[in-house]
Amino acid sequence: MFDTIILLAGDAERSVLPHALLGHNPYLRVIPVRTSFDLTALNSELLRRSRLIAFVTPEIVPVSILNRLGYGAFNFHPGPPAYPGWAPAHFALYNRETEFGATVHVMVEQVDAGPIVDVALFPVPAKISVLGLEGLAYAHLAQLFWRMARSFATDDAPPPVLPIKWGRKKYSRRLYRDICDIPLDIERGELERRLEVFGGNHFGITPTINLHGVEFRAVLPVRKAGAAPVAG
Repeated sequence: MFDTIILLAGDAERSVLPHALLGHNPYLRVIPVRTSFDLTALNSELLRRSRLIAFVTPEIVPVSILNRLGYGAFNFHPGPPAYPGWAPAHFALYNRETEFGATVHVMVEQVDAGPIVDVALFPVPAKISVLGLEGLAYAHLAQLFWRMARSFATDDAPPPVLPIKWGRKKYSRRLYRDICDIPLDIERGELERRLEVFGGNHFGITPTINLHGVEFRAVLPVRKAGAAPVAG
């Protein structure tokens, strides 16, 4: 019998999101966890009665946990279906997309590959920063969570899936590092483009040039304060 939601999220979300779920089902048990390691401490009997919700977290849930959950696992991804994987806002701005979004999907063994259950899309404002775009995606994810909270908290059956496919290219930390590896013959416009999007030293990865065995890293001033960048 479904009676528990396991919430995998950051500190702020773990203190707020349970209230949205409990407002629809006060008898529900909500277990907030911070890491995938915390999930391994939960016993099989509890997992059989549980549904997992991951909200904007870089944690990868082991398939052994996914297979033991009785009522499915769902991830709130800070990017549209066209941008599965890591740091979607960075790559979308680099690719000069005019539309971005947020995605809710079933969790499967492969990251950002499960059936999609809800999507919010919005236009990319002109001259927006990476942090600004991530903030918009986060706001839409919060709206999606509030919209789906009732069904997540009260329905045994999973939400229906949409006929929407993920993009073929999956973005990764490796691709992020590769784009920050600046060739010596790079054109000025391309250098400025990479510095604008990837020059904030997000995730401790900075655009870098190697010359005669010496590494030079770009250091740019921070334009505005904001939340920490979101990986995926």
